[in-house]
Amino acid sequence: MRLMASFFRAYPGRTSIMLIALLLSGIAEGIGLSALLPLLNIAVGADASSALTGVAMPQQSDFERNVLEMFSSVGIAPTLGNMLWIIVLGVALKSVFLLVAQRQVGYTAAQVATDLRLEMLRAILLSKWEYFLHQPIGKLTNALATEAQRSSSSFVNGATAITFLIQALIYGGIAFALSWRASLVAIVAGTLVIGLSHFLVRITRRAGKRETRLLTSLMSNLTDTLQSVKPLKAMSREHLADQVLAHDANQLNKALRRQVLSGALLDSAQELMFTGFICLGVYAAIGKYQMDLPMVMVLVVALGRAFSFFGKVQKQYQKLAQGESAYWSLKDSIAAANDAEEALDGGAEPAFKRSIRFDQVNFDYDQHPVFRDLSLDIKAGALTTLVGPSGSGKTTIIDLTIALLRPQGGTIWLDDTPLNEVDIKHWRKLIGYVPQDTVLLHDTIAHNITLGDPTLSDQDTERALRAAGAWDFVSNLAMGTQTMVGERGGKLSGGQRQRIVIARALINKPRLLILDEATSALDPESEAAVRQTMESLKGQLTILAISHNRGMVQAADYVYQMEGGSARLLNEQDQSALTQ
Repeated sequence: MRLMASFFRAYPGRTSIMLIALLLSGIAEGIGLSALLPLLNIAVGADASSALTGVAMPQQSDFERNVLEMFSSVGIAPTLGNMLWIIVLGVALKSVFLLVAQRQVGYTAAQVATDLRLEMLRAILLSKWEYFLHQPIGKLTNALATEAQRSSSSFVNGATAITFLIQALIYGGIAFALSWRASLVAIVAGTLVIGLSHFLVRITRRAGKRETRLLTSLMSNLTDTLQSVKPLKAMSREHLADQVLAHDANQLNKALRRQVLSGALLDSAQELMFTGFICLGVYAAIGKYQMDLPMVMVLVVALGRAFSFFGKVQKQYQKLAQGESAYWSLKDSIAAANDAEEALDGGAEPAFKRSIRFDQVNFDYDQHPVFRDLSLDIKAGALTTLVGPSGSGKTTIIDLTIALLRPQGGTIWLDDTPLNEVDIKHWRKLIGYVPQDTVLLHDTIAHNITLGDPTLSDQDTERALRAAGAWDFVSNLAMGTQTMVGERGGKLSGGQRQRIVIARALINKPRLLILDEATSALDPESEAAVRQTMESLKGQLTILAISHNRGMVQAADYVYQMEGGSARLLNEQDQSALTQ
């Protein structure tokens, strides 16, 4: 069981406690069961105490004699009351130890799901931007939700299988002690049953792998559909998305039905065949080996319980096989993200006192050339605006500046240091970034600005709001900075949302503020407000903006025209013509 071995290596302390508790639970149950044969002999009138006189009675077995000698060694007389107390005590101890084991299983299962989710999340957040771009959001969502939960359930199923296995071995051991010949006949036959029905486990494992693939596909398609549901409905094309989702859902339903059918077949086949082989063991015990009725009754109990638990082991293993593909899929995703981890720490400490300079930079994206010998200069303290048609590489320049992407040729200089020799983590702490899509969290204005950073105070929030030109409207709200913004900021206007996002970018006092089409979705009045904010920040920090807005071009100190994989610095006359 490679999956359970992986869990044991990951949680050695928890699983050791679980195994010890399960073993003690099984031993306690065995002690209680060992008193059953003397109890039955007493009930039918046999002189159980004669076993201690040295004269064996015909109806007494070596097993019963050894049990009575053991009880006698600790001062327990073979009376009806004592045997009943031993049985009750055995059940009580079993329940206590089983409670400890089940608690460890539950706690560990919860920790498994939590650790897998955090491991996946951290691996993705630390991965290279190129890797992240190629990952469907639905796949990541499925990994964090269903795959982590199915992995946790597989651990519970595996631990439960171990619980049943220990109990089956205890009962099987007692049955062997009573009559190893009769028990051997029954257990060999039972093993044959398990072997013959194992093909149902293989069917379930294949169906589980198919479930994992289909859930990933379904979640990916569902996420994409929900993100584009408005244009689909606007063009009456939602039925096309429904067809794709319905296909995945129906295929997933088939995989789940196969799992249900194989599980039901396993239950039915095991119960019938195990009952038959228990009867075979009883027939051998009475008809061939001439065992007494009390011993046969105990043998039936022991074999019945042993077979029952062996059957439960296989059923739990079947459930484990159903979900184990989710665990390995999640671990593969984590490993792939770890392999794509960014090298952030190390290198020179960035200062950014003079400029960011692109020197003969080449960059290809998926083997498609974007830049060839690109050169431009972003002056510290100035507002530089990039203009040009869609696909000309404006956003790529920003991604290269942030070091989300690395050039295939040429050098990007931060002052006099190549950017690839700079401590990137420190460099990004000097950057404030305002994206085109103003996505706000369904939380307060203050939380959307600080993002929960405990080192930032209310004064820092107010300072950032003032710098972003947002303090006037925020302070006039009934709850001020504690106002809830609604889902995706829906309670605020577009201009208000944009200025909140600008305040978020300014909260840590960046050296470089990047605006990536930050005014493209705003009305003229909101655009003018943002432009005024940028003009007020000129000289306090460096601003790099992508914009087609006339006001942002007019406010810029430098404007670069992007076209054909190159950048041309516009003079004042060209800038004037651009704003006409």
